[in-house]
Amino acid sequence: MQLVLEKNRDRLKPSLCFALCVALSTIVPAAFYAADANAAEERQVVIEEVIVTATKREESAQDVPLAVTALSAETLDRAGVFDLRDLSTVAGSFNMNSSQTESQGTTLRIRGVGTTGNNIGLESAVGVFLDGVYLSRPGVALSDLADIESIEVLRGPQGTLFGRNTSAGALNVRTKGPNFEESEYFFNATAGNFGLTNFQAGASGPLADNVAYRLTGAVRNRNGYVRSEINDSESYTRDRWMLRGQLAFDPTDTLSFRVIADYSETDEECCDAAILSQGLAAATNGYARAGLRPDGGVLSFGDEGFNGRNSNAEGFFNDSEQWGLSIEANWDLSDSATLTYIASYRDFDAGSVQSDFVGLNLYAVSPEEANGTETFDRLKTFTQELRIAGETERVSWLVGAYYSDEEIREVQGLGLSSDLAAFIDAQVFFGLATANMLEGPAALLGGVPLATGGTFGDVLAATSPTAAFAGGANLDDAYARNIFDQEGTSWSVFTHNSFHLTPQLDLVVGLRWTDEKKDGSYAQPEGTNDACLNVLANSGALNAGAAGTGLEAVAGLYTSLVPAFACFPFASPADTGVPILPVTFDDTFEDDELVYTGKLVYAFTDDISAYVSYTHGFKAGGFNLDATAAIGGASPAFNSETIDSWEVGLKSDWFDRRLRVNVAAFDYDIEDFQVLEFTGVQFQTFNVPSAESRGLEIETTALLTPGLMATLNYTLADSRYPNGCAPASAPANVTSLCGADLTNAPLHVVTGSVNYDGYINDALRWFATSNFRWEDDRRTSTQPNLEFDIQEDNIKVNARVGIGSADERWTFEVWGNNIFDELTKNVTFNTPLRVGSRGTFLEQPATYGATLRMIF
Repeated sequence: MQLVLEKNRDRLKPSLCFALCVALSTIVPAAFYAADANAAEERQVVIEEVIVTATKREESAQDVPLAVTALSAETLDRAGVFDLRDLSTVAGSFNMNSSQTESQGTTLRIRGVGTTGNNIGLESAVGVFLDGVYLSRPGVALSDLADIESIEVLRGPQGTLFGRNTSAGALNVRTKGPNFEESEYFFNATAGNFGLTNFQAGASGPLADNVAYRLTGAVRNRNGYVRSEINDSESYTRDRWMLRGQLAFDPTDTLSFRVIADYSETDEECCDAAILSQGLAAATNGYARAGLRPDGGVLSFGDEGFNGRNSNAEGFFNDSEQWGLSIEANWDLSDSATLTYIASYRDFDAGSVQSDFVGLNLYAVSPEEANGTETFDRLKTFTQELRIAGETERVSWLVGAYYSDEEIREVQGLGLSSDLAAFIDAQVFFGLATANMLEGPAALLGGVPLATGGTFGDVLAATSPTAAFAGGANLDDAYARNIFDQEGTSWSVFTHNSFHLTPQLDLVVGLRWTDEKKDGSYAQPEGTNDACLNVLANSGALNAGAAGTGLEAVAGLYTSLVPAFACFPFASPADTGVPILPVTFDDTFEDDELVYTGKLVYAFTDDISAYVSYTHGFKAGGFNLDATAAIGGASPAFNSETIDSWEVGLKSDWFDRRLRVNVAAFDYDIEDFQVLEFTGVQFQTFNVPSAESRGLEIETTALLTPGLMATLNYTLADSRYPNGCAPASAPANVTSLCGADLTNAPLHVVTGSVNYDGYINDALRWFATSNFRWEDDRRTSTQPNLEFDIQEDNIKVNARVGIGSADERWTFEVWGNNIFDELTKNVTFNTPLRVGSRGTFLEQPATYGATLRMIF
C-alpha cells in the first residue's frame, strides 16, 4: 500500500485524499461503536462551551463579537501541533512561512495579510501574546508549545485591546496555571522518523493554603529533512529545550499574583534551500570556461532537488537563547470592578551562520570570512499594562494604559570568498555576454584605457577578466562588520466598552491612542573592498570611453553587472559617496494614531447572534535595519501601515448544541502596506499605497454521535494589490505589484477533522482522529510572474490513533503528519548573485511516530 501511494503521490487528487481521510476516520470508529455503546452516557452529548479571553475577559467564544478560532490543548495535541509552525493545520485563515533564518525570517499571516521579510526592523502584522505578554517578533514566539491551556486565533484588526502591530490579527497563547487544589505530574515522550525525540514533563500543586507552583520542561531533537549534496549537512533540524516556572500567590480573597519565568535554547541547522533552476552561466558553459566545476556548485536542482529535498550549500546554522519574566496582579476593587497589572521583561539572542546556497566559495556570513565578526540579533523588551474592567447592569467597561521599551542590536558580518572572482567571470564575461553575443562588440572597446592601468582589451584577454577589471585586488579580502541599533518606545491609552442597549442589542465601542518613537542607526566599524572600488573606477573609465561610439549598451552590460557582484553591499565599505555602496544613518521615526472599533451585536436567541463591525487598525513604521537601506540616497525609514476593516458575522448553535455554525464576511482596505523584497543583491523595504483583502469564513462543528465529532471549515480570502495600487510615478518594484495576489495568500482554504472517542471496556478507552488542510494555488515570491513562483493547490492530511486508561492517566498514540508526503514550497527567491537562478525553502514532508502520555 505504501509503495503504491508513493508511486502515485503526484496523481492523488485532493478529493480522493479527502475521501480517504474521512473514510478512515468514520468507518473505523463505527466498527467499534457497538463495543462501547454501554458507555455512551459518559461521552460528550453537546458541543462544549469554549472560554476565551479575546476581550480581556473570560467569555464564551460564541458570545464574543469577532472571528476567533479557539484551540484547546487536546485539539492541538491530536492535530500534531508542536509549535506555531503547525497551527495552520487547524486554523484555515492562518499560515506561516520562514526563509533562511527562522529566528528572523518568519512571517505570520491571517486572512492572507502579513508582513513579508527577514528584517528585524519589520514588525509582524499578526501579534503574538503569551499569557498576556506581547512577543515583539515572530522568532521570539517559536518555542515549543508545552503545557498549553489554549491558543486563540483572533482574526482581523485587534488594535483597541491588544495594541500595536495586530493589524491582521493576533495569536493569544495561554499556558496552564498552577494548581491550588492538588499535586499533579505529567510526562510525555515522543519518537518518530528523522530521528525525532521529544520529551515534556511538568509538576504542579499547592505549596501552602494560598501559594501554588507549576514547573514545565521540554526537550526536542530531530534530524533535518533537507540534505546537502555538497557535504551531507542537514537543514531544518530541531535541537532545543525550554524550562518554565510559575508561582501563584493569593494573599487575600480579592488579590492574586502570578509570576512566570522561562528560559529556552536552540542550536539548529536552518535554513538551506533547494535550487529550482541553474541559471544562465551553466547553459553557456560559463562555469567551466571560468575554471570552476561545470555545474557551478549545484549538484542537484529542479525536480531532482525539490523532490529529493536536496540542497547544495555547506550549511546554515541558527542558534538562539531567550529568557523572560512576567508578573500579573489582579485586584478585585469591588464586586463589579477589577484592576489588572502585567509587567514583563524579555531578552532574546539569536546567532546565524549562512553560506551561499551553492557548493562554491562565494560569500559567507561567518566569523571566518568576516574577520572574526559574529552575526547575531539581540532584543530586550520591557512592557507594562494597567487596566481596570468593570460591569454594571447596562455597561461592560474597560480602561487601560500600555507602555513598552525595546532595544535592538543586530551585528552582521559577511565576507567574500575565494571563488567569487571566477564566479563573476562565469556569470558575466562567459555567461550573459556570451548568451547575448556581445563578445565581438566588446572587443571593439578593447583600446579603452582603464583607471587602474591597462586597457579593457587586457581584461577581455585575461584568464580571469574580473580580477583584471578589479586592478589585481583580491575580492576574497573584502568583508564588512555592520551594526544596527534601534531603541523604540510605545505608549498608549485605551478603552473598550459594551453598552447593553436592550436585552438583545449591544453596542461595542473601543478606542486606543498610540504614540510610537524609534531611534534607528547603522554604523560600520570595519569595511573594506578594494576590488569593488577599482571595478567602479574602471567602470567609469569604460563608460567614458564608449561614449559616442554606439557601443554604450555593450559597455553598460559590464559596468552594471560586474560592480553589482563585486560590490556585494554586505561586504563593501560604507559612506564612500558611491551611489551603489552602503550609507550609514542615525535617524528618528515618530508617529501616532487613533485606533478605534465600533460593533453592533444582536442576539436573536440564546444560541444565535449576529454582529457588524468597523475597525481602523495600525501597524507602526520604522527602519530597514540593513546595509542596503540607504543606498542611492534612499530613506531607510518606511511608513506606518493602516487598515480599515468591515466585518459581518453570525454565531449559532443548532439542534440542542449538537451543530455549531459560525460565519464571518470581511472587507479590508490597507494603506501603505509594508513589503520587503530581496533582488538577488539587495534588500528593499517599501510601502505599497494600497492593498486589500475580502472574503468569507465558515466554521462548522458537528457532534454526530456521542463521542464522534467532525469539523469542516472554509476560508475565502481574496488578498491582493488592486489595479492602480500605486501612481505611475512610483518605483517599478511597487507598480509591478498592482493586480497581483499578496504573497503566500491562497484564495481558497478548506480544513476539517473527524475525531472519535470511545471505550474498549471499563478500564480502557481509545480515540481515532484525522484532520486535513487543502489550499488553493499561492504565490511564493514578492514580485509576480517569476519562474517557479506558484505553489499549486495541495492537501495535507494528519492522522492519529490512541489507546489509554479510562481515567486518562496514560495514553499511547501512533500518529502521522502529512501522511501522503505532499512536498510544497514555502518561499521562493532569487538565488543570491546568480543570474536567472531561483531557489525555494521547503515545507515539512511526511512525519510519523508514537507518543506516550502519562499523568500522575
